[in-house]
Amino acid sequence: MASLIVDLAISAEEYQRLYRGAANAVVARARDGRRVRFPAHILRPFVTHTGIQGSFAITFDADNRYQAVERID
Repeated sequence: MASLIVDLAISAEEYQRLYRGAANAVVARARDGRRVRFPAHILRPFVTHTGIQGSFAITFDADNRYQAVERID
């Protein structure tokens, strides 16, 4: 399985738009420079009143399907 590390700073308002369905994916730049797109719902466990901030390791299978996400900071 492959893993990417992304640093995220998503405001509470921006995540609310994602949660309501205005968008269903997050697009971010991984630390290694790759652009990654993943389902917004995988971040729900990490939402606080200020939104989502921090570094996350996202694991994908051989077919680039999401497997797991973990906060690493």
